[in-house]
Formats: sequence, C-alpha cells, structure tokens
Amino acid sequence: MKKVAISVGDINGVGIHIALKEHSEIKKICHPIYCAHQEVFEKACDILKLKMPRDMDFFPLDQNIPDIFPSSITSQSGRYSYESFIKACELADEKKVHSICTLPINKKSWSLANISEIGHTEVLAKRYHRDTIMMLGCEKMFVALFTDHIPLKSVSSHITAEKLSAFLLNLYKNLKLKNVLVLGVNPHCGDGGIIGDEDKQINLAIKNVNEAIKKEIFIGPIPPDTAFSPINREKYRFFVSMYHDVGLAPLKALYFYDSINITLNIPIFRVSVDHGVAYDIAYKSQPNTQSYLNAINLATKNGIFYE
Repeated sequence: MKKVAISVGDINGVGIHIALKEHSEIKKICHPIYCAHQEVFEKACDILKLKMPRDMDFFPLDQNIPDIFPSSITSQSGRYSYESFIKACELADEKKVHSICTLPINKKSWSLANISEIGHTEVLAKRYHRDTIMMLGCEKMFVALFTDHIPLKSVSSHITAEKLSAFLLNLYKNLKLKNVLVLGVNPHCGDGGIIGDEDKQINLAIKNVNEAIKKEIFIGPIPPDTAFSPINREKYRFFVSMYHDVGLAPLKALYFYDSINITLNIPIFRVSVDHGVAYDIAYKSQPNTQSYLNAINLATKNGIFYE
C-alpha cells in the first residue's frame, strides 16, 4: 500500500477535522502519515468531542507542540503548517512516501510567522528550482494557470511568446495530453489588436509549441467568456488560463466541492484540497471532505489525470 505524507495545514482551520473525519476511509487505499504531533490531534479531538483513532501514524515536527485557537490567525499556526509541509516534502525527497497531500494554510498566518513565500506553490518552486505549474480541477475539468498569485495589473507584462511557450511545453511533458484549450486575455482575444495585443503572443506560443511537438495539442487562443461553454466542456477537459481568477471562477462555480490542486513540473507528486481554512465553520460544524478524498485518490495513482 502506497504511503502518502499529509501536511496538516493551519491547525486553527478545518484541516485536522477533515483528516480525522476521513481517516478510516483513506487508510483503505493508502498508508497516511500525518506530519504533526499526535498531541495536536488529541487537542483537536477534545475540542471537537471526537474519539481519537488508534491507528494514525504520525511524524512529529522539530518544534514545540502548539495550542489550537479555533478560527484565529496566529503566527504559531502559520509556522506549524509551514513546518508540517516541509516535513512532508522531506519524506517525499527521501522516497519514504509515494506522494504528499496538503491541507489548507492561511497565507496571513505564514506572513506573521515571517515566512517569505506566499504559499505552498511558491515554496515548491524555490525548493526545487523549477518553474512550477499550478493546475486545479477534477475528473470533468482541469485548469492550468500560466500566472497564479500575482496582481491582475502584472499579468500582461508576463505574457510573452517565449515564457508561454516554455510553460505549454512543460505542461505537455508532464501530462502528455491529447488536446488543451488555451484562453486569451483580452475581450474577444483583442479583436486583432484593437483591444490589446497580448493575444498575438499567445497565438505565437501555441504555434511554436505545436510545431515543436509535431502535434496540434494546444488550441486557441479563445475568448475566456466562451471558453467554458457546455460545448467546449464536452470537447475539452484541460484548459490553460492566463490569469488565476479567470480560470478558477468557472471551475469553482461548477465543481467547488470536487476540485483539487496539483503542482506540476517538480520531482515529487503533490496534491492539495482546493479550498481554504474555512474559519467560519472550523471546530463548529461538519466540513465537506470531497476535495480531500479526491486529492488522496489521485495521490495514489501516479499522476494519472483521467486521460
């Protein structure tokens, strides 16, 4: 049975509750190793009034055991979630686990803990010296993001044929997909340059990459307002968006509870839930666990993305 290291996320959010709730299910398909102190899970069980499972396998962190302050943003929880993530990466680097699954962090808590990276993806890019690819989705639809956590005002300056060509080629090498729909960035893809010329760079990148791989894999650019139409979602399951929110708004509207987050182009396989810490319900009501179950399921499949 494959081992999966689980980074527990922000202990003040819903992460530990999700892990506890689904432990009996996921142990049927993998051997989960929780990167945390057992005592932290025991504290969570006390708050949630749950019985602590006896068969959980923990890998304690090299730091003090923190307290849980439900729904609170603290530097302590930020540091603990970061160290849990680093421990999961180390286990994967040392081939002690097959893959890693991350539960949600709070970016403000990381900042309070003086962690320079914004989130998981940025840590992975720095750790492995790679141009990481953030892809989110579920069996019915995946969206890869050319730019992820940057301001909208900075997107245009990032769109060059050279950068996008490298991105698309890396995406193809990681997934070997049959066809991918690429979104433009301006209304009507710029209308021939009248509403912006960035889409000319996108078109050139698509042409260059298709020629390089000798297949017409990447199609586009297509205006984002029609990219996710029902007919396109019948023809394509993989999309490339130039900007974070343009690609993820329709994905989350359609498949909010099913979607997961995958980091591509790194030497380890990392999946994550596609939701936040949910402070509004943390330690108060039952969290939806479908994203976590989907992430764990993919973590055991060697990155087979339903193609």
